[in-house]
Amino acid sequence: MQLRVADVYNEDSTPSEYINFRARTRKAKPKKAANDSDKPKQVRKNRQVPVHPILKELLAAYQSESDSVWLFPNRTGEKSIGLRWADKILRSAVEKAGLGSKGVSTHSTRRSFITNLAHKGGSLAKIKQLTGHTDLKVLARYIEVTDDDLKQTIALL
Repeated sequence: MQLRVADVYNEDSTPSEYINFRARTRKAKPKKAANDSDKPKQVRKNRQVPVHPILKELLAAYQSESDSVWLFPNRTGEKSIGLRWADKILRSAVEKAGLGSKGVSTHSTRRSFITNLAHKGGSLAKIKQLTGHTDLKVLARYIEVTDDDLKQTIALL
């Protein structure tokens, strides 16, 4: 939600090849070192994710109704929308699409994204880099495995 227009578009208003997720807007917090010093054990970094060709087309066609620096501005345009407002927008769209009983949420879309990449053969290392996970164990929890997945895997032998 805290994406700036400049994180997604070039100066000439064309969609960028990458979306820039700035470190200070990311959910993860730096961890403190074991000795409780003020030095972070792990420093948050900016992360760039390549833009899918279909998203690039949609971004090129998009016309903002606001002059805000935010890609998703609040009503005044002075700040970005908050998590609650973004969730409300998503839930409204899900209801309008007739998918209210499917359990769609902001987090389930992340889980589906990761699972779909894994099922289509994306390597865990590449998925980890795309999603910003620092630990493969945490990433692995997002990948849903069905009985059919296991059957297809054993059939590879």
